[in-house]
Amino acid sequence: MTLISLALLILTVSGCQKPAAQVQLGQDQECFGCDFKGKSLQGQNLEGAKLNNSNFSQADLKGVNLKGALLDNVDFTGANLAGADLSGAALTQANLTNANLSQANLTGAFIRGAKLNNAKLNNANFKDTDLNSADLTGANTKGANFQGAIMPDGTIQK
Repeated sequence: MTLISLALLILTVSGCQKPAAQVQLGQDQECFGCDFKGKSLQGQNLEGAKLNNSNFSQADLKGVNLKGALLDNVDFTGANLAGADLSGAALTQANLTNANLSQANLTGAFIRGAKLNNAKLNNANFKDTDLNSADLTGANTKGANFQGAIMPDGTIQK
């Protein structure tokens, strides 16, 4: 691991609702409406971060810790979240279209109304996850664990 991955990540972001142009992103940090499009945050610890309404489209979030994070209305279109820990995270209305969530841990996550169209969910863990109104049309769910998941009106179609 590099020293950068151990320290807080400081990124210049556009569209952030915070007054400063630079945002310290790390555990329990807040950044509402920030733009991380195409950025690499691989392996970062963002546990408990509050990142609602932010843009992570095409971002590399492989192995990132987002346990318990607030990610409502976040755009993860085409993002790489392979092996990420999203357990207990709130992803209401999140857009995960074409995202790679292979081997991600989403245990107990709240994913109501999220779009997971054509997402790679191979071997992902959705145990006890709330997927009410989630759309998984075209998603690859091979090996995914949906034990105890709540999905009375969610959609899974090939």
